[in-house]
Amino acid sequence: MNIVVLCGGLSPERNVSVSSARRITQALKNLGHRAVLIDMYFGLEGCSLPLDDVFDLPLPAGEDGVDESEPDLTAVSEARVLRSKSLFGERVLELCAAADLVFMALHGRCGEDGRVQAAFDLLGIRYTGSGYLGSTLAMDKRLTKIMAERIGIKTPDWMFCPPGGPCPAEDFPLPCVVKPVDSGSSIGVNMVETRRELDLALEDAGTRGESVIVEKRIYGREIQVSILGGAALPSIEIRPRCGFYDYHNKYQPGAADEITPAPIPPEAEYRLARAATAIYSALGLRALARADFIMDGDGNFWFLEINTLPGMTPTSLAPQEAAAAGLSYEQLCQRIVELAFAEEEATV
Repeated sequence: MNIVVLCGGLSPERNVSVSSARRITQALKNLGHRAVLIDMYFGLEGCSLPLDDVFDLPLPAGEDGVDESEPDLTAVSEARVLRSKSLFGERVLELCAAADLVFMALHGRCGEDGRVQAAFDLLGIRYTGSGYLGSTLAMDKRLTKIMAERIGIKTPDWMFCPPGGPCPAEDFPLPCVVKPVDSGSSIGVNMVETRRELDLALEDAGTRGESVIVEKRIYGREIQVSILGGAALPSIEIRPRCGFYDYHNKYQPGAADEITPAPIPPEAEYRLARAATAIYSALGLRALARADFIMDGDGNFWFLEINTLPGMTPTSLAPQEAAAAGLSYEQLCQRIVELAFAEEEATV
């Protein structure tokens, strides 16, 4: 099968995306597919090969890990030869249309927010993962929390602050968490203990023009669970060795201990799986997604968010959960491929 593994883009999470794509591409090649890694933003710049020959390109040289620092998006933008406002690079859409499947390895606002999926739907391009509507809803933490509350899933008390708009957070109880409404990988997340820290976090978000969620901080065990094709995988507990589960602790080997299945009672595992699959279904998600929870001292689960394109890097959680369920990394990738075809047939 001819597969484009689409990654990169102009997103703060582009480094994570490229790391995921490198491993996915190699896994698909190991499975016998003609798979090629394509950076959505740069496309085929400098490559004059016919489209069919592009699928035989080797994996670009590089490391599979994720840089400790976030990407300099200004430098990325200036490095592109194609001077266009389009987020699709040279011949990207042509190549995706020529493929049997686009394996979505994009993370963050550029690719996980439904816009790329909507474009592909209009062009008749088959892709992995959730559709445009589910992706849009899940990327917006405000809408996701509203949906969770309406189906009876516990989520921490919160308030929404639009960019440049009023944010009467001075009365919001401390401690709390300030997070961008539409970002992942813990980028822009601030743990707040004092009013001064809250003011600084909101000011920082306003400087970047971001909408934010101010959320009550729940103390407890961080437990996440992935859903594959509507069924929950074994849960995983994350224990950062220092601080909270931030960008560094997510992607640097050894920065956090990850235990799967999570050491929780079977009854708690059942409740967690039910909550995760309920929000997955309510948002209309497909293929692989990962839901994040905090388990408090009384055994209650508090839903935080759900990710429609979970990381597939060397330290990512979903592949570890799949392994606990008996699926190798290659088998997980193949299952995601199969679900793209099964779900398309179900909607015809």
